[in-house]
Amino acid sequence: MSGPPPPPPPPPDPVSSDLRPAPPLRVAAPFPRAAPLRPPPLPPRLPPYRGRQIGAAPAGESGRGAAARPLADKRWTPPEMAAENKNAPRSRSIRVGTRKSQLARIQTDSVVEMLQVQHPHLRFEIVAMSTTGDRILDTALSKIGEKSLFTKELENALERDEVDLVVHSLKDLPTSLPPGFTIGAICKRENPHDAVVFHPKHAGRTLSSLPDKSVIGTSSLRRAAQLKRKFPRLQFKDIRGNLNTRLKKLDDKEDFSALVLAAAGLRRMGWGTRIGQILSPVDCLYAVGQGALAVEVRAKDQEILEMVSVLHDEETVLRCITERAFMKHLEGGCSVPVAVSTLLKDGQLYLTGAVYSLDGSDSLQETMQRNVNFSLENEDGPDDNLQHVGITARSIPRLAQEAAERLGQEVADLLLSKGAKQILSVARQLSSV
Repeated sequence: MSGPPPPPPPPPDPVSSDLRPAPPLRVAAPFPRAAPLRPPPLPPRLPPYRGRQIGAAPAGESGRGAAARPLADKRWTPPEMAAENKNAPRSRSIRVGTRKSQLARIQTDSVVEMLQVQHPHLRFEIVAMSTTGDRILDTALSKIGEKSLFTKELENALERDEVDLVVHSLKDLPTSLPPGFTIGAICKRENPHDAVVFHPKHAGRTLSSLPDKSVIGTSSLRRAAQLKRKFPRLQFKDIRGNLNTRLKKLDDKEDFSALVLAAAGLRRMGWGTRIGQILSPVDCLYAVGQGALAVEVRAKDQEILEMVSVLHDEETVLRCITERAFMKHLEGGCSVPVAVSTLLKDGQLYLTGAVYSLDGSDSLQETMQRNVNFSLENEDGPDDNLQHVGITARSIPRLAQEAAERLGQEVADLLLSKGAKQILSVARQLSSV
């Protein structure tokens, strides 16, 4: 006797309009022609920092130890506010922790701008620091053998009350946070898809039109596993470093034909024109939380928690809850290829979840959906201690959050029943070698 019919697949995951290339979806407008065999330079001017670092390591300190020291920025107030009244009183200064990379600084500035609009009486001080993942650049992330590669130092500063909140890329935050911490806000998500940046000599191509044995650079096991399965005639090689470094490696040498990167990061850096192809979920499911910014705070700091909660975007929160629940139930992480695609439409939340072997030869993928169309009017008052996969969102219906979390668990359970644990166990062992 046959079981119930499988749930319908989710509608196509929307791509941000300003990143959407002309049909078909995966092909973007070709780059302008560059001089023969001479790669075009990176954009001459990057988006400026809103704040400027003024701290420095003490005399005689240099190298890795000095790089890890927090550097405080000048307190930043919007120019229009300063012009209105330079002597306007400020009740307190909020210290915002972030990584030192330019992308992290741009992302943090955007969050501070949103907070400043909502809380014009406050001042914000940016405190930048290096993390383990920033300092170890000669080893693949999966081989470092440590969780919280891009968050540990920031969380240590939060625990020591050196900062009041921390801005992260949500995909960097483990699904289980240290005791006493919570995600107090998740901002509206940028494009979560992966994008391909091609070497100038391959301008106008797509992955499917590259020559055989072309080398594609990526630091992600998830991307490599899916693309090896989809494009077996291409070769994939690990590449580390921040976006600036990786693009320079692509343009200045002949080692790589293309890089696969997060579309959101390229856009935030002002490099959307470098995108030659957006990968749809048919080609490559994306990472849990990719494209979303999260604000981590101390769970007992009710004042800060209330302050940042205005940044919550309900659709993004529900999608990220189900993605994180899926990852957590599978006990996944950066050392295993786990991928997702989500969509919220007409009160229905869709989740496609998948696991892969490192070479992409084995895979499991399932899609399910759940109703999340609930209202706060039908609920009792908010539970101040309630979290869903580390997220505190009192302004979003509790029943909707619970449904989103259950959806992630159900898709994970379905994959586990079909052998996902074995696939991930083998992948975890091989990735650490």
